[in-house]
Amino acid sequence: MHHRCMSDSEFDVQLVNDSMYEFYVRFRGPEETPFAGGVWRVHVELPEQYPFKSPSIGFMNKIFHPNIDELSGSVCLDVINQTWSPMFDMVNIFETFLPQLLRYPNPSDPLNGEAANMLMREPKAYEEKVRHYVQKYATKALAESARMRSSKSGADPSTSSAGDAEMKGADGENDPNDDDGENDEDISDAGSYDDDDPSQLMDP
Repeated sequence: MHHRCMSDSEFDVQLVNDSMYEFYVRFRGPEETPFAGGVWRVHVELPEQYPFKSPSIGFMNKIFHPNIDELSGSVCLDVINQTWSPMFDMVNIFETFLPQLLRYPNPSDPLNGEAANMLMREPKAYEEKVRHYVQKYATKALAESARMRSSKSGADPSTSSAGDAEMKGADGENDPNDDDGENDEDISDAGSYDDDDPSQLMDP
């Protein structure tokens, strides 16, 4: 398989069922951006046609970004495919692609209409909300907690395309019942680990 070994990089990698085609990576927000200081658990699934077909990528804990679905965490497949090259390996995704995506979002092809509109109309307010999400949802403990909840629910966060955004309405509004995450499942119980969960063995 065409990629540098992720275990040889600075990224913390956890395979799913010992598969080299599905894994989680701990990803840190790039410095000098509103995402700095954030830690996300990112789910990656490689298709059989990899590297000639791009991987599916999804954020397991919440992030506020025009090209990332706020509810599912999926990164816009259209955006990935626009920049994907068979020359990329998996380390490129986390060293180059995702940092560039966070630094230079594309509001013209959004999965989060609210974030796209705010970025274009009120960039300062957008940066403030990004930082709020980082402080509220993007810690090491919450990244681990998000991964565990997803594994229990069986949800795959990395399958959406930009067309799915239309389900949220023409104005790009998110679910009115999801007001800034206030009604979301309480994620402050990051210490409530399952006895059988191997993630407990990871260095937080």
